Amino acid sequence: MERYVAFAFAAAEMLVEADCEGRIIFATGALRARLSLPPEAVLGIPVADLIALKDRVAFQTALAMLPLRGRLEPTSITLSDDNATPFVVSGLYLDLPGHPTRLCLSFAPPPVPMAPDTTPRSAAAMLREVEGRIRRAATDKAAAPPDRLGLIEISGTACGTLLPQINQVLERDGGALATEVAPGRFSVLPNIGTALPDLSGLGDALDAMMPNHGLRDAVRIDTLPLSMAGLSPVQSARAMRYCLSVFASGGSQAVYQEGFGAGLAGFVDDVALRSQSLRRALESRSFNLVFQPICALEDGRLHHYEALLRPHKGILGPNSGPAEFVNLAEMVGLTEELDLAVLDLAMQATPQLNAGEHIAVNISGLSMQSMAFRSRLRAALDSAPRAAARLMVELTESAEIEHEAAARDTMQELRGRGVPLCLDDFGAGAAAFRYLRSFPIDYVKIDGSFVAAAMQHETDRSFIAAMVDLSLAVGAKVIAESIETAEQASLMKRLGANYGQGWHLGR
Repeated sequence: MERYVAFAFAAAEMLVEADCEGRIIFATGALRARLSLPPEAVLGIPVADLIALKDRVAFQTALAMLPLRGRLEPTSITLSDDNATPFVVSGLYLDLPGHPTRLCLSFAPPPVPMAPDTTPRSAAAMLREVEGRIRRAATDKAAAPPDRLGLIEISGTACGTLLPQINQVLERDGGALATEVAPGRFSVLPNIGTALPDLSGLGDALDAMMPNHGLRDAVRIDTLPLSMAGLSPVQSARAMRYCLSVFASGGSQAVYQEGFGAGLAGFVDDVALRSQSLRRALESRSFNLVFQPICALEDGRLHHYEALLRPHKGILGPNSGPAEFVNLAEMVGLTEELDLAVLDLAMQATPQLNAGEHIAVNISGLSMQSMAFRSRLRAALDSAPRAAARLMVELTESAEIEHEAAARDTMQELRGRGVPLCLDDFGAGAAAFRYLRSFPIDYVKIDGSFVAAAMQHETDRSFIAAMVDLSLAVGAKVIAESIETAEQASLMKRLGANYGQGWHLGR
């Protein structure tokens, strides 16, 4: 036995076993030296927490596909330590008779030096990280959620030309995870188990990098308290989602105008006053739908449309758009009403379709698992069977599904009516891979962040190809979203996607 252990550590510094949910059940090796954690401290946490945020989505994708492929070939990742240490992870799927299934992973330094990855992190990845910490903190006292969030705004043309360097400064001097949520707007999240560092010194570092200098006034740094007292994990996660969408569209000033100066709890108290106006907006259908085409990548032919919500101006204030409208509906418990209102308008639009065309409507995972929603959905479809026959359904916010059996029942009923189902934002979270196996899915939509990154990085191209293979293996066709150029369309076709959606195809 000692000889096998010696061979294992000759090729790796850390050995980790995880269950099928990706939670660590055994760990040994240099965790204390590399991550400042004793092996026993990581038991029960997601193995993805050992990986830096910028690589976490790709790692979760690889981990979710491990049961299908049997092995994880040596893959470059970055550890979640303060030094962002480059490492290589490889793995094996073990399913032995009489033993619980487990994932065996080895972590080792790279065989050759690696250049630091300065690719800006995805705003969606940052949001999933924050929401994951908030939810874990509800059941694990050791997994405290972040207490503050840094907000950084950089105006002027310098931002667009110095993004890689700006990210390096934010990570090095901030000692935290920095994400560009919109051009020139960064959110900074403290590392797990640490407080947000003092960001005041970042102004000098950023100013020194600006061309011609003298642009200190173009940098604004704010620290937002994340007081969550009295909030449920779901409320906190939704409030954070709304906060980041407001910051992305309107900056720090808009965040404070929305009431976040008193933390998430203060915003929730304030936003409750607006719930009635939002309910009236839904009842009066104070929004429009625009229909974005999804086309075959082979020949450009229209396959179906997706109904996208566009609220009337002034409904929620000058800084609100579709994302804020949807997030606020979630905040005040109106997700089901929103989904049904969009469904109603989409069904009214079906007479304008040509033969064989369909409209896809988004239904949240929150609604899909609700028995009350299922009854109302059934009544709506029964009231207009010809319109119902022209519908498709996209499952969104699948990460919030807590009752998979109830959600599966709703989807099975839709499939029984001939309504095709699409899993949205595939690849954006590990849960989506489990749902692909357990839910009756006809289409998957690859998250747009992968599509954009695939033009630059071979790793992302490999993951898209793997996601396509996995989808086709269960009988689902693949839609690539956020296709903005002919080059992206050509690449997605080459990687095996069947359909595309985005500006290039919707002109």
